[in-house]
Amino acid sequence: MGKTFGSVNDVLDFAIAREIEASEFYTGLAAKADVPAMKQVFADFAKEEQGHRARLEAVKRGEYSFGAGAKQLMGLGLADYLVAEKPTAQMDYAQALVLAMKKEKAAFKLYADLASAAEDGTLRELFLSLAAEEAKHKLRFEVEYDDYVLKED
Repeated sequence: MGKTFGSVNDVLDFAIAREIEASEFYTGLAAKADVPAMKQVFADFAKEEQGHRARLEAVKRGEYSFGAGAKQLMGLGLADYLVAEKPTAQMDYAQALVLAMKKEKAAFKLYADLASAAEDGTLRELFLSLAAEEAKHKLRFEVEYDDYVLKED
């Protein structure tokens, strides 16, 4: 079995680090995007990921509690939420979109699992909201991928 989280703070630190990575990734894509509409989408998503980070940091400060659900978090496998592939300067636009979709899928899964572990209704709603936003991001990238890569000539 792979590495599991040792504490609720480990899970939150992991999620916060992924949000920082996502924000930086989307900021970089915004700078390189040729299409003004996608430049704005990437910039908006970078801001949303910063907002996710702030919400996770509030959870970490103890504004909410997992209660007995914290034990469930210890069984979560770290590898289930990692995307091994890293962004590179040589990535083309299509490759970047695929990576973005993978990252959003992993983030969705993490927040869905955190929601199921949260006994506090407010905390559960917070994670469900984060999961929904990540799913929205993934869908937007899928649409862009279809339009850009799979477009008919």
